[in-house]
Amino acid sequence: MSRRPVPLPAEHIPPGTPEWRTADVRRWLDAVPARWAHPLFAFLALAVSVAWEVTAAPVPACTSAEPCGSDWPGLAVAVVLVLSLYWVWRQPRLAIGGLAVTVVALAAEDGVSAFARPSALAYLLAAGFAVAGLVHRLAVAGRQRALALEAAGSAAQPLPEAARTFRRGRLSFVLAAVFLAVAGFGVWQALGVADAYEQRAAKAAHLSGEVTAVDEGEGVLTVTAEGRTRRVETAFPEDFPAGTRVDLVADGDGAVLVAEPYDAFGWELLVLGGSVVGLAFLANGVTGHLAARRLRREPLPVLHVLVREGEEDGRTYVFAADDTEGRRPVLCFHSLYAFEDDEEDFDEEEFDREEFDGDDPASGDDPDLRKIAEILRGGGPTPPLREAVLYGAPYAGAEVAFAAREDEHDPEVAVECSVTAVKPTLPEWRGRGPQRRERTSPRRSADEIAARMTPTAGPRVWRAHGFSRAIGLGLLLVQGGGVWAALDDGPSWSWLWLVPALPWLLTSVATALTWRITADRDGLWVTGAWRVRRVPWDVITSVRHHEDGIRVGRAKDSSVDLSPTGWAWLERRTGREPGAERVADEVRALLHRPDLRPDAEATSGQQGMPVGPPLVALTVLWGAAVLLLL
Repeated sequence: MSRRPVPLPAEHIPPGTPEWRTADVRRWLDAVPARWAHPLFAFLALAVSVAWEVTAAPVPACTSAEPCGSDWPGLAVAVVLVLSLYWVWRQPRLAIGGLAVTVVALAAEDGVSAFARPSALAYLLAAGFAVAGLVHRLAVAGRQRALALEAAGSAAQPLPEAARTFRRGRLSFVLAAVFLAVAGFGVWQALGVADAYEQRAAKAAHLSGEVTAVDEGEGVLTVTAEGRTRRVETAFPEDFPAGTRVDLVADGDGAVLVAEPYDAFGWELLVLGGSVVGLAFLANGVTGHLAARRLRREPLPVLHVLVREGEEDGRTYVFAADDTEGRRPVLCFHSLYAFEDDEEDFDEEEFDREEFDGDDPASGDDPDLRKIAEILRGGGPTPPLREAVLYGAPYAGAEVAFAAREDEHDPEVAVECSVTAVKPTLPEWRGRGPQRRERTSPRRSADEIAARMTPTAGPRVWRAHGFSRAIGLGLLLVQGGGVWAALDDGPSWSWLWLVPALPWLLTSVATALTWRITADRDGLWVTGAWRVRRVPWDVITSVRHHEDGIRVGRAKDSSVDLSPTGWAWLERRTGREPGAERVADEVRALLHRPDLRPDAEATSGQQGMPVGPPLVALTVLWGAAVLLLL
């Protein structure tokens, strides 16, 4: 029997507040972007075309007449380009402007004839495709807003007093200032490098010589000038073949090419990174601040809905007022409590609730702490549905607030404000059709899973599936390539990265390729990268899918984890139910329904075998082969 939603006292429901019912919700959900407009497709098209253009576009050679130096306009365009890739996901309006700037900059540099290059034409087409998708998403958001206003009717109420003191954007502004200061420091250092060269050139001798030898591996030219041979470093040795005349600035034993006067690439890279991150935070802060201010400015449409907190991601999920079973979430967002005269500000776009590590807060006597710890670890009860009043017209990218009771034992009504933009829960991104399962909440109930299962006499075995093995093979290629790259130049400091990276890669590859869970009469056999662990039924407290892994909680000891066990994000994008998620659901059903557990014990062959040790031996052999071949 399902629980009744936690009611909201009538005095906290403004008069005339309409219920947002399933019929209106369906119309709202039908007004979603077409599948082709998903930002992933635009991002991939832009990323591939940019990579192609960077590798294929002609790069002017450095000469004494036109020496290579800091290209600040080009760096500014690069900042806008990288920001546009991010804004395609988060800020559609800014992305449209950013992409327009990059296209104009490309045409201004080489003229319209630049688009005769296949790579530049590909970028122009990718930008056009991205802009079409962004415009479509903005139009759809407008349609959703109109439908929400239609459902709310004439009902409009001012924001609750607690929410009127809630502020957004401050943390983003602080982080933006920090990263922009880092970028400014990089500019200062790069300009200092250029000034140092100018001062050196003013005092040094200017010579002309002939390149007699080129070491492309080391990036060194051997130049003979005025009867003396000098070794001169260069970033582009291919531009100066033997016999080429070059100009030098020489003082003492040191000399640099006039064509390549200084190298400030490291500082320019710092400027790029600091500017991108800083401007991204700045845009997020301004957007959040303006959206929150719009919420406080005038009476808002209100809707009577149901809400529930997600167990794994901490988001607030909104349901239709008549969906008392919580079968179909409509939209979601992260939210934080608002208090009157609250001066403390929280932010931002990637807010997420982290799992407790280290000391267990549930070890104390406070029942609230025990409850919070159980919920965050997945071992507690599913958060209840709660009646709520939603303030603000919901649509993709909107800011909203809502009032609801925390649970049936809490008489107080709390106000929460969104700290991320509203996001529709869209199974349409994964494709349509009755064969695709729509998750009604972050986790299905054990009874729902048990209804699809039948008791078996023999042990139940779940093992690595296709996606998981594909992830393992990909990581194995990364591991092999990383070992080759580290050993390529012989003993060096680059070998140090193998110390932290190689154990992680070995564990991940072995787990992804051959993980296994076997359920028998007395408990679970969990096969990971290095060993097979026995977990009796009576010590298991929870089983859940967590961050592309499976976590089996135990009453006394630490949890037993398998990770990675697939790639849930990609599996959902291809219209499939994540395999590891299904396994966690079925194992959890066995935990809560002993009548479904097998009657027999698992044999050693059914328990599985860890492949971590053999993989270590293969890695050692591969490393030895690389050293012998090089």
